[in-house]
Amino acid sequence: MSRRLDHDITSDPHAGFERAGGRNRSRPRTKERPSFANAIQALVVAVDRGRFRCRVADQPEQVTGVKARSLPRGAVIVGDWVRLVGDTTGAEGTLARIIAVDPRATVLRRTADDDDPYERPIVANADQLAIVVALADPPPREGMIDRILVAAYDAGLEPLLILTKADLATPDELMATYRPLGLKVLAIEPDSNLTELRQELAGHRSVMVGHSGVGKSTLVNALIPGVDRVTGVVNEVTGRGRHTSTSAVALELPDEAGWVIDTPGVRSFGLSHVTADSFVAAFSDLSAFVEDCPRGCRHDSAAPDCALDTAVAKGQLSRPRLESFRRMERAFG
Repeated sequence: MSRRLDHDITSDPHAGFERAGGRNRSRPRTKERPSFANAIQALVVAVDRGRFRCRVADQPEQVTGVKARSLPRGAVIVGDWVRLVGDTTGAEGTLARIIAVDPRATVLRRTADDDDPYERPIVANADQLAIVVALADPPPREGMIDRILVAAYDAGLEPLLILTKADLATPDELMATYRPLGLKVLAIEPDSNLTELRQELAGHRSVMVGHSGVGKSTLVNALIPGVDRVTGVVNEVTGRGRHTSTSAVALELPDEAGWVIDTPGVRSFGLSHVTADSFVAAFSDLSAFVEDCPRGCRHDSAAPDCALDTAVAKGQLSRPRLESFRRMERAFG
């Protein structure tokens, strides 16, 4: 069974203070448990080898923290709101301690492949997923786009499709493919004016996901001058990009306009954590129709008496909309 971490995993911050020897001991290590009344809230912006970089409100210096023993492995990810105790000044050489994680509004997940039962949380508390796709070098893969879209809808994130390297190939075909979903699609060339993209990112916490070499870090550098994210090139033999980001990093846009979270390039996106029912539920215009489907209906083109086909026949649902939905359904079906 998948292990989800989107509940309040630290409702009892004293859970790790049992006496040595395990939970069978009835007496605590000490009669007076530590008080965390003065813990301060912070946003986790980066994770690196057991160290967590955190942003505290109205404080320019980032705080480096470690996870308390009471928190399980993998309990803290980029985007989490956490509670810190200890030295939270951010001064060089200081270290705070993360003793609690606030409940998450959203969690973007993936699995290593479709047979992997273990979910891998990527980012917490985002509200928009920006899928970055190169139109050439490397060429776009609709199957990968569809799978990331499925993960976005399952996580409750608003998707945004960003097509880079529009100087090398036309974006018309991909735009025609994905706009029937009501998806916002932007095409960008080198040195493009990014005003429209900035408007789409403003006020959001946006996760950037895509293959290595598609230009995620290049976009981040253009959006946030001086951030200097490392960029890479595509291997001419394999057509694959080199991983230039090794972990997710949350970066604030200029003038506090929002956040972008740059993630490592992915070559696969497992969806074993997504079910047909949870996927359909993400589409409010379709979920009302599928209530009339026979029990066990997969809502695909081979499903007999699917209410979605009936809705199209009655003119209540457009054929391109249904075909786009079923193409994505095949991505994890």
